[in-house]
Amino acid sequence: MINSRVIIACDFSSWDELISFLNKFNGEKLFLKIGYQLFFTIGIEKIKQLQSIGHNIFLDLKLHDIPNTVAHGVESLSKLGVDMLTIHASGGMKMMSAATTYNNPKTKLLAVTHLTSSSQEMLNNELFINEDINVAIKKLAINAYKSKINGVICSGLESKMIKENTSTDFLVVSPGIRYPDSNSDDQHRICTPKMAKENGCDYIVVGRLITKSTNPLEMYKKVVNDFMGEN
Repeated sequence: MINSRVIIACDFSSWDELISFLNKFNGEKLFLKIGYQLFFTIGIEKIKQLQSIGHNIFLDLKLHDIPNTVAHGVESLSKLGVDMLTIHASGGMKMMSAATTYNNPKTKLLAVTHLTSSSQEMLNNELFINEDINVAIKKLAINAYKSKINGVICSGLESKMIKENTSTDFLVVSPGIRYPDSNSDDQHRICTPKMAKENGCDYIVVGRLITKSTNPLEMYKKVVNDFMGEN
């Protein structure tokens, strides 16, 4: 797997837009997160092309359905041999366990706990979960761990708590990465690269902080240094 544990969220609307962005990195091999917006546009063949170039791929499709449907969805996607693939922890333990049945050993299967755009108010008033958001996230992570999922997607604020309640080997991949002077956009539970490192995150996912930067390569290097550096 590529040395960098900083994954770039490529929320672009077209292949040309993605390639234009990647050209700014002088041929550097990157870890790319491909979500709905881009995947539904470029399709499987372009994912294979990105892999052939040397990029690692995190396919963020957040599968959530009945166990059998998710299992066969994972089976189909696993043929790509991507590095990471997401499902929703809220689908339950049977669904998560079923997902592992057909998964390619090369692909790390990650369960989304609660999106970093979720707040305590949303949890209580819109999802009707009358529980502290940290407790809810912890329980979902434990369920994923018991279901033999490789790790979870959660805010870097929750990484330490999850490691303590599962295993140090249980992967925590954290989006919602921002600097104090940057726009939080639609994210609520955010943290800096340094905070994510201190909390024990294994990988961070960084999107607009890099993709909207006037100098994406320099911002990428800064984030990598802050998250993976010695200091």
